[in-house]
Amino acid sequence: MSEFLLELYSEEIPHGLQIDCRTNLEASFQKKLEDHNIKYKHINVFSTPSRLCIHIEGLPTNLLLEAKEIKGPKVGSPEQALEGFLKSNKLDKKDVFEKEIDKGKFYFAKTKQQKIDLQTLFATQVPEILKTLNWKKSMRWSNHSLSWGRPLKSILCLFDKHPVVFDFHHLKSSNKVHVGGPYDEKSFIVKNIVQYFSTLKDKKIILDQEVRKKMVLEGLKSVFKKSKCEDNPNAKLVEEVTNLVDYPTALKGQFSKEFLELPEELLHLTMMQHQRYFPMKSLETNKITNSFITISNNTDEKKLIIAGNESVLQARLSDAKFFWDKNKRQNLVKNVSKLNGITFYKDLGSLYDKTQRVRQLASLIADIIGANKGDTEIAGSICKADLVSDLVGEYPELQGVIGKYFALSQGFSPEIANAISDHYLPVGPTDRVPKDKIAICVALADKLDTLIGFFGINLKPTSSKDPFALRRAVLGMIRIILDNKISISLKEIINNAKNLYLSNNVEIINDRLADDLIDFFNDRFKNLLKDKEKRLDVVDSVLSNNRSDDFYNLYLKITTIAKCIKQPDGINSIAAYKRAKNILEQNDQMVKDNIFGNPDPVLFNTEIEENLLASIHEVREYFTTPSRLRDSQKSIKMLSDVKVLTDRFFEEVKVNDDNEEVKKNRLELLFLMCKTFDNFTDFSKLEGA
Repeated sequence: MSEFLLELYSEEIPHGLQIDCRTNLEASFQKKLEDHNIKYKHINVFSTPSRLCIHIEGLPTNLLLEAKEIKGPKVGSPEQALEGFLKSNKLDKKDVFEKEIDKGKFYFAKTKQQKIDLQTLFATQVPEILKTLNWKKSMRWSNHSLSWGRPLKSILCLFDKHPVVFDFHHLKSSNKVHVGGPYDEKSFIVKNIVQYFSTLKDKKIILDQEVRKKMVLEGLKSVFKKSKCEDNPNAKLVEEVTNLVDYPTALKGQFSKEFLELPEELLHLTMMQHQRYFPMKSLETNKITNSFITISNNTDEKKLIIAGNESVLQARLSDAKFFWDKNKRQNLVKNVSKLNGITFYKDLGSLYDKTQRVRQLASLIADIIGANKGDTEIAGSICKADLVSDLVGEYPELQGVIGKYFALSQGFSPEIANAISDHYLPVGPTDRVPKDKIAICVALADKLDTLIGFFGINLKPTSSKDPFALRRAVLGMIRIILDNKISISLKEIINNAKNLYLSNNVEIINDRLADDLIDFFNDRFKNLLKDKEKRLDVVDSVLSNNRSDDFYNLYLKITTIAKCIKQPDGINSIAAYKRAKNILEQNDQMVKDNIFGNPDPVLFNTEIEENLLASIHEVREYFTTPSRLRDSQKSIKMLSDVKVLTDRFFEEVKVNDDNEEVKKNRLELLFLMCKTFDNFTDFSKLEGA
């Protein structure tokens, strides 16, 4: 069996581009191999900061191409079309014949069976693959026409012991591998693929990113253990640094203890996002220490690397401390007026206008969920005040978090301070949600205000674009409502939020604002339920005939129904509905034309008809209770009890009575029964109904 190797050597490639291109390269080669019906055992794709490599094992040495008939241009086409067909397939004119098919007369040619070696095939096909390789971000350099992730410097390509030679833009492939830094780069001729891997290993270049990742984790674990610190490195950062080094080495450094006075989030951000260092948290105190770990590309016997990193971090933290000391004394309440100078959106006023709307809307929500109204209004009014600080300007990722620490340092209660940081939550689908009542009020108000604004001026998300993250805002609101078990009418607070915009003289041009938003909420709600693996038939059943805007009660109802329909009460309810529905469907035309669900008790001939109607009325009366006050399990029990009566009804009563008036009245009774069931949920959409 044979093997193939391709290495694309370039200037340093950012980690994100590496990950994306590894996937694309593997997919491109797999497709090409499938197109040519080439079998193989394994494909491995590797990358380092400067190399992108694919290694294919278990290949045949030769490929047998069966004879086949190939179609050319239509007879009568320009001569150039025929010449192109001949040239691309390496044919002579004498090899071509005419053939009539459904679409007319075309030129055809029959190829001969031939045996070609894969080395030759790869020489023609690899450039084609490289042409189609997509980079999320690419660049051009010098006077070259090639657009690539980073300047491409050389191409190594081998099939077994032989170089695969081809041209790709300004480069010609070879069996030459390059190692070393920009100032001491050396090249070596490799005779085969085994030598290629051993050469890199000798030069401390670990090609396999999974091996490097293991080295990173083991290095971190060792330092954490020796330092008695928590071994819980950020997974995203581990992935990132893995793709930034050839030979990972964990080095421990320190910074001045005075910086431990800074908020922990600020220390984390500076170390992790800005410098790609791993913070160290003491197992004894559960607090961050003045130590950090950097993943180096080299060992550091002379301690020069760690000294350089310590110096860089010291400078970054000094800047952070300067802004912290300067800003923490600024009065948050006084800073609110400065928000007038920041536009929320050109047609939606300033951030000051937004905070005033949030304050009032949060106050209304506080009345509903029982939060402290005064503290909620304070939190709403200052929730954006940290945005005018230099510190947030320097570290925008910490908006809200910085405001929280400012508030605490200025004597605000922890509940108000937490509301400032938590009102942005949840940011992602797995992010935590606010739990304090004041934070819940401000978070809901802030997100709803944003939704009202953009929907109000018809800047709704499209199928592919959502520049204002409105889907995230809706999902965040739903998660807050569900996780905190909040029963709230969204339409009510939507109308209040709309009126607050109108009082700001903002023109609301969407005359379907409330309906559009509820529909938008429903769509996100369905997606959330799908992610939670709720039964789709139950979800469709509840939501199809239910315009409720109380999503917590809808969630409870869906959860309860999904549970109950597997139990006797649920099974009985479905059975009763199904039997009645079948009778109605047998009389479909009469039902469509003349049945409305208004049975006349005067026309009843039996006691069971009277009892069934009484039972239905009892259920209907219970359903007049507001949905938030109803118990779904009790509802199903009441519907289940109807089955006993329907069974007797079908045993003792002939629905299709010879008397047309009596028949119609009995159909009216069954129609009313089905309509009552459907008022609870659309039973026709439940499996088994």
